[in-house]
Amino acid sequence: MNMKIAFVGKGGSGKTTLSSLFIRHLAATGAPVIAVDADINQHLGAALGLDEEQSAELPALGGRLPLIKDYLRGTNPRIASAETMIKTTPPGDGSRLLRVCEDNPVYEACARAVELDGGAVRLMVTGQFTEADLGVACYHSKTGAVELLLNHLVDGRDEYAVVDMTAGSDSFASGMFTRFDMTFLVAEPTRKGVSVYRQYKEYAHDFGVDLKVVGNKVQGRDDIDFLREQVGDDLLVTVGHSDWVRSMEKGRPPRFELLEESNHLALKTLQEAADAAYDRRDWERYTRQMVHFHLKNAQSWGNERTGADLAAQVDPDFVLREHATANA
Repeated sequence: MNMKIAFVGKGGSGKTTLSSLFIRHLAATGAPVIAVDADINQHLGAALGLDEEQSAELPALGGRLPLIKDYLRGTNPRIASAETMIKTTPPGDGSRLLRVCEDNPVYEACARAVELDGGAVRLMVTGQFTEADLGVACYHSKTGAVELLLNHLVDGRDEYAVVDMTAGSDSFASGMFTRFDMTFLVAEPTRKGVSVYRQYKEYAHDFGVDLKVVGNKVQGRDDIDFLREQVGDDLLVTVGHSDWVRSMEKGRPPRFELLEESNHLALKTLQEAADAAYDRRDWERYTRQMVHFHLKNAQSWGNERTGADLAAQVDPDFVLREHATANA
């Protein structure tokens, strides 16, 4: 099964650390993994063991949008040009779809292999955010590349796409929060820690988003009780202090098998919850949501930006599904 999994949470919650541990866990099982850093602060590469120079050399998705759009457009007659594609443009007949294990020009240009204890994952990053991105230009244009990729990513068996999302509730600026089979919200046992959960829960409810809370930096029964009181049955598992993580943060991670047993079990629980979500997957609803957000974006800014009627890009007969044959 291919699982699209998001890690979200407020800044400093530890979501990048936990997403990197989960990626390492999946890689250790031999599963193919695409890891995507979609956070404003690009730290996933470092958490996966890259040094500063290696992280700086990662190709930015945001800087390769023309290539990405041109490839994904394929021969879809509803998309007049790559310039008229926006972050929410859905695939249709003739579009090129992405699969986790294949080689293609998008991966060649935008992904890099990262070795993890004998396994390897493909890492893609949105790219560093500059002052200009956070000022006049909106940085969502960079994370838009991730949304476009997720819209065109389909399944193979036992494959995973794990996305370290923008901190806080910025993900709601587009439909990207609906692109996942499972969303893990990392929360500390504090009032601030659970505030993002409440925002996410409210949005998620209307779109059938599968949401589970991972309690992080938990020190005892009182912390667990607090989280349970605040988030109820959405609390999936809790994680405490880790000497392994402390060594990793110093740039000297031991072999992954030496991670504490309790944390190995926690990561296994995350994988089991994600895998279980696959049985609840509804391709028709997934495609409908894709179209819903595309039409919303087209009307609010896309048509004006591109000078085209972007509603015409929707292929009413197309459903993104496991055996979709939209490839040009």
